[in-house]
Amino acid sequence: MSLSGKVLFITGASRGIGKAIALRAARDGACVAIAAKTADPNPKLPGTIFSAAKEIEQAGGRALPIQCDIREEAQVRSALQKTVEAFGRIDVVVNNASAIHLAGTEATDVKRYDLMHSINGRGTWMVSKLALEHLKKSSNPHILNISPPLAIEEKWFAPFPAYTIAKYNMSLCVLGMAGELRGQGVAVNALWPLTMIETAALKIADKGNDGSRRSRTPEIMADAAHYILTQPSTQFSGNFCLDELLLRKSGVTDFERYNNTPGTKPEDLSLDFFLDDKQLQELDALRKAQSKPKL
Repeated sequence: MSLSGKVLFITGASRGIGKAIALRAARDGACVAIAAKTADPNPKLPGTIFSAAKEIEQAGGRALPIQCDIREEAQVRSALQKTVEAFGRIDVVVNNASAIHLAGTEATDVKRYDLMHSINGRGTWMVSKLALEHLKKSSNPHILNISPPLAIEEKWFAPFPAYTIAKYNMSLCVLGMAGELRGQGVAVNALWPLTMIETAALKIADKGNDGSRRSRTPEIMADAAHYILTQPSTQFSGNFCLDELLLRKSGVTDFERYNNTPGTKPEDLSLDFFLDDKQLQELDALRKAQSKPKL
């Protein structure tokens, strides 16, 4: 189960979850195209495509920093072509780039609504569409969207309808494309965190946090993504994966290493949005089963 020699195209990989996925692949010896907007340092959001590229290469991978706005078709086409020219092919696309604004309808201006939908939904769809001609040439092609399970419930939509709709659009791409592309051998899956993942973007978006949030590091998402991307594309597709649940099913039992606050019990962690009740019940049962001493 290795990504050695594989070529990954990751949007929004200059920081956060996207960069963590890139670094995990780099430790296998993968080639990573960092398709993100940030080329110059930003005091509010640390990390650029160039600093991420340096870390990827230090981790053992090959990196290609590409400044790319996934709202622009010409830029996406160019970024994909540059990746193929540099590394010869594309095996994996990770749609990680996303815009977030946690506010109700009256507090969300039209400009922010358009931004979230053009990046989250339209951007994810367009990157996937334009990458297909390259992915179909891979021996194990994967598309992975960092998006939630489709738990269509009022409690997830009411607090911030615009963001929820935009984020669910990414998941709807998984639902549709997984079925559409299954016969062509291209896997399409979604991955979402059980708990809050501490990133710079979340700190900015969640201004009301009083410091009591108990979160995990992006590395748990990176390890879960690595598991998905090393599965046979013809056998693992159309799944809406929850990071801890997926890793427990794969045999991982030590989750302390992912805690931002050492010693935090799993039940004391702050849960993320958009969680599916059936998955939570399955996770609870698995936790209990794995905590029982072996006879």
